[in-house]
Amino acid sequence: MMLTELSALLSICEPNASKEEYFSAIIEDNALGKSTGSTRKLSAQRLAELYALDTSVPIFRLLRRVWDFDPAGQALSALLVALARDPLLRCTANSVLNLRAGESFNREAMAEALRKTTKQRLNEATLDKVVRNAASTWSQSGHLDGRTFKRRSMVQPTAGPVSVALFLGYLQGMRGPGILKSFWCQILDSSPETLARIASTASMSGMIRFRIAGDVIEIGFPDLLTANEMEVMHEPH
Repeated sequence: MMLTELSALLSICEPNASKEEYFSAIIEDNALGKSTGSTRKLSAQRLAELYALDTSVPIFRLLRRVWDFDPAGQALSALLVALARDPLLRCTANSVLNLRAGESFNREAMAEALRKTTKQRLNEATLDKVVRNAASTWSQSGHLDGRTFKRRSMVQPTAGPVSVALFLGYLQGMRGPGILKSFWCQILDSSPETLARIASTASMSGMIRFRIAGDVIEIGFPDLLTANEMEVMHEPH
């Protein structure tokens, strides 16, 4: 998920930087320390694919909001955004999430999930590269531990990634207690009760608005969605 590059870029650029400024930092200023112009352009392209690098995109807007507020949660927050934007990475999730703590990671199970998703369109060399990159991503996020032989490790979410997970569920139209059981929340290896407690902490900080009373959940994202975006979300489909 290019966590090192993303961290370097966001540490240099202002929170309200434009997409053009992000690209300029990577390509013109070589903020990522790449050796050639072509690798700079490729890095900019891939980072934009994974994260948008554009505050007109709501999920990047939230990522930028939580990034400096919750440094401990940066890897998980980045993973959630990458999962939302990269369907190949997303299809590898179950081959990791379904493992018990300490259970060995099975590369072939991930490869088979990719074969089914792509309908065999990837040749074996490309498939192997995708599996390597995906396994590296899940290691960076803390879901896998070990170098040669990887095992499942349980992550400990904080306010930032919980906010991102709830926002992704919210964008899908989820409301009420079910939002705490969404695919995005499952990434965080925590019970709905634990996630609700962390979300309440995020709410007290002003990162999101979250209140729970019994089976009633009130959730919102102040100043994050524009009026037009809210209108689109409430249009009938």
